Amino acid sequence: QVQLVESGGGLVQAGGSLRLSCAASGRTFSNYAMGWFRQAPGKEREFVAAINWSGGSTYYADSVKGRFTISRDNAKNTVYLQMNSLKPEDTAVYYCAASRSYESIWSDYAHGINHWGKGTLVTVSS
Repeated sequence: QVQLVESGGGLVQAGGSLRLSCAASGRTFSNYAMGWFRQAPGKEREFVAAINWSGGSTYYADSVKGRFTISRDNAKNTVYLQMNSLKPEDTAVYYCAASRSYESIWSDYAHGINHWGKGTLVTVSS
């Protein structure tokens, strides 16, 4: 069983930066591909970024490409999301996710996510 705990959310002005962290319990962290999702008020959860088990491959939603960077440290059982040039439309609860299938994270997350975190709120003011 893997438990995921997000941190690093908060209030930031437009144009600013935040780094989210997701700490995973258990000794099987490196077996999982990891992803970040977000859900804004009144909207469905949407994919943000994914990283494979080794960190050698990443994939991003078009809306964040060039502004967000996902990374992982398997020695620390942690995945990160560096968010730069933040916009008010980035305001959402951000969730960490673990999956045994890298491509399922963005192609079929309804069925492909094995574990979810509880989320951390990011608010971007204009």
